[in-house]
Amino acid sequence: MKHWLTNVLLETGEYLKENDTVGTKVELFHLEITDGFISQIVPATDAIDSQNEVTDMKGKLLLPAFKEMHNHLDKTYLSLPWKACVPVKNLKERLDREAQELSVLATTGKQRAAAMIEKILKNGANHIRTHVNIDPYIGLKNLEGVLAALDDYKDVVTSEVIAFPQHGLLRDDVPKLLREALRNGATMIGGLDPAGIDNSIEPSLYEVMDIAQEFNVDVDIHLHDGGHVGYYTIDKWIDIVEDAKYQGRTAISHAFSLGDVSIMEQHKIADRLAQQQVKIMSTVPFDLRRLIPPIELLTEHGVDVHFGCDGFYDSWSPNGSGDILEKATTFADISRKLDERSIRQTLKYITSGVTPLDANGQKVWPNVKDEASFVFFDAVSSAEVIARKPPNRVVMSKGKFIN
Repeated sequence: MKHWLTNVLLETGEYLKENDTVGTKVELFHLEITDGFISQIVPATDAIDSQNEVTDMKGKLLLPAFKEMHNHLDKTYLSLPWKACVPVKNLKERLDREAQELSVLATTGKQRAAAMIEKILKNGANHIRTHVNIDPYIGLKNLEGVLAALDDYKDVVTSEVIAFPQHGLLRDDVPKLLREALRNGATMIGGLDPAGIDNSIEPSLYEVMDIAQEFNVDVDIHLHDGGHVGYYTIDKWIDIVEDAKYQGRTAISHAFSLGDVSIMEQHKIADRLAQQQVKIMSTVPFDLRRLIPPIELLTEHGVDVHFGCDGFYDSWSPNGSGDILEKATTFADISRKLDERSIRQTLKYITSGVTPLDANGQKVWPNVKDEASFVFFDAVSSAEVIARKPPNRVVMSKGKFIN
């Protein structure tokens, strides 16, 4: 089935303004969509075959669909009556508090996950990497609810589902449960603070890699541990990845410790992360008292960095909107991105690296045969979108408009 999107605004290059600053050049085009992919891109001055379905986008700017790369679909309170969090003194107390409500929340797992997927999707993201609690309290119940919800959205949302030992890996029958989760729909294996939670760095990391190799799945490890303990953990993980020849198949989420050591140490570990293709998943926390990884330094070294919203409105925090664009905006703000080009390049952290223009201002997207997954904005450039976060968005995923 063919469908024309007319009068679509595309970024096509750069130009120099009178004050010697760079501006973004844009032009209007018509895009033909066939079976979920771009089949033609023609200037808006060209005539099109009006026998096919036509949607006039009225000059809206086209950007690639966003990717939500760190989330917890199973934790949210969305769709339930409002309640704020219970304050706690430390991570252990938070985990204990979460454990107390797991069995109650499990009965609404699919409903809550669907509410979160709906919000994420309407904000412009059509891919979700979600961690799902696998624990000795409720076993695989969270996984069952999340998988059921994702199945309802499979035509418009792609996903990665991580079996996540939120309450510790090296305890009870958790390794056995994680293996069971991977046999029953989880697609990746996770880990959590080998020092702070498992109190045993090497055995925890080796167990994660053993499971990953056994099931031939990728890895994403939560690492909140800071300072040199966290730094050592990452360095040791890189050794394990290299020995296992698991390059390009692992990620470290949060990785706060990378912002908690000297610049020299940051450069050293960034080189190692790039060599072993270990990705960093940052949630650019709203609590800016918390050091975040040196994202620009990592990027300069060739480390693949992605952003995610993490959980929102759950037992951990009543805040958050599920809008991954906010993460790009926050990062651009705190890293003092002020000019058109540097603001624009921030987009890559929420699109898996896809941007309309490359770092030199040359047009590289969209192209014929690309998937028709977009977000349309009333804006004149991706820099404006990141800086101003326009609320009115039109989302298309795999050629289908999201209502």
